[in-house]
Amino acid sequence: MKTQNGPEQFEVELFSFGFKYGTPEDANLVFDVRFLPNPYWEEGMRHLTGRDGAVADYVLTSVKGKEFLAYLAPLLRFLIKANREAGKAGLRIGIGCTGGHHRSVAVVEQLGQLLADDSFVLRFFHRDIDKE
Repeated sequence: MKTQNGPEQFEVELFSFGFKYGTPEDANLVFDVRFLPNPYWEEGMRHLTGRDGAVADYVLTSVKGKEFLAYLAPLLRFLIKANREAGKAGLRIGIGCTGGHHRSVAVVEQLGQLLADDSFVLRFFHRDIDKE
């Protein structure tokens, strides 16, 4: 795709959300991470978010967390490349857990680092992180 100013930059929007606040209708891809260990049930982590190191470590260094990222990051790289080559303008990728505070946030933060690439614009945010 081209604009008057030259080639349009492919955009990837990666975001966390809580299923209890509704599944995003405008996402191209949605991944449910409610199978990952839930820090909500651990004393001292309930009030934290996936941006906090203790929560991120709890989720991402678990056996399931490591295995999931080992599969998901290459899959997303493939899908980004394939959609770009197909002439799409971008992709919206939602990662959901129960409340959108812990697991999905940790995964999005980590994917933001793993997917950083100069060939596309990566934006990420946390839709429900401030909701109770």
